[in-house]
Amino acid sequence: MRFARVGAAGKEIPVVLHGDQLFDLRGITPDIVGTFLESGTDAVSAALAAGELPEVRGGDVRYGAAIARPSSIICIGMNYAAHAAESGSAPPEDLVVFLKTANTIAGPFDDVALPPSSVKTDWEVELGVVIGQRTSYLDSPAAARAHIAGYVVANDLSEREWQIERSLGQWSKGKSFAGFSPVGPFLVTTDEVDAGMLRVRSWVNGEPRQDSSTADMIFGVDEILYRLSQFLVLEPGDLVLTGTPEGVALSGRFPYLASGDVVELEIDGLGRQRQAVR
Repeated sequence: MRFARVGAAGKEIPVVLHGDQLFDLRGITPDIVGTFLESGTDAVSAALAAGELPEVRGGDVRYGAAIARPSSIICIGMNYAAHAAESGSAPPEDLVVFLKTANTIAGPFDDVALPPSSVKTDWEVELGVVIGQRTSYLDSPAAARAHIAGYVVANDLSEREWQIERSLGQWSKGKSFAGFSPVGPFLVTTDEVDAGMLRVRSWVNGEPRQDSSTADMIFGVDEILYRLSQFLVLEPGDLVLTGTPEGVALSGRFPYLASGDVVELEIDGLGRQRQAVR
């Protein structure tokens, strides 16, 4: 299934995409939140089969973030060997973990506002994992799959001066500006995609930047959740960003983002984003 949230910013409603039509889920859940994700999709399937969900009409709609504000956004750094190399680092032997504040969540087509005086704002296309069940002290990586509600496209926008030069080792300083986590357009359930083999791409002003596959991740999705669960608790609705491949501005091969640029990101099976920079 493909879930989304549509409507004006701050007034989004939860919907399910069925065929090429959007159906209103407010009779089942007030939003795409942890309690809904924890309960599974059976109620939605039954309501669709019975024709009980009203269609959302009105032409073009704004897509908000595919999930409502999570309790946590946990990020994995340097999870593609080529990206670690372009960043000047060796591939990590264990998870590199940092946090983004939950209020960075934004819609997949919303404008990106550059932080004041920023000259080093960077794009990072990433596979996002949305948690469906409380996750703590998993016995093995194989146990992780049952705890996943689905997957999203995410842009882990980063201000590199704050992340690196002014960080004192705290990457989150460059990660938590307003709107720095566009998510969506869809939350796609685990039965629809193979998260271990998805093409991951980005473009700036129509020019290719990143082109890789989740098969190239150092730590796969199941291994990430297993390792995270040994030292923190993931709640339903939380978002885990799994790292970005090579091809970002930090590499020195491309300019950082400037006002007027357009960033596009796509992961096969999950959809495409587009953000204008201002």
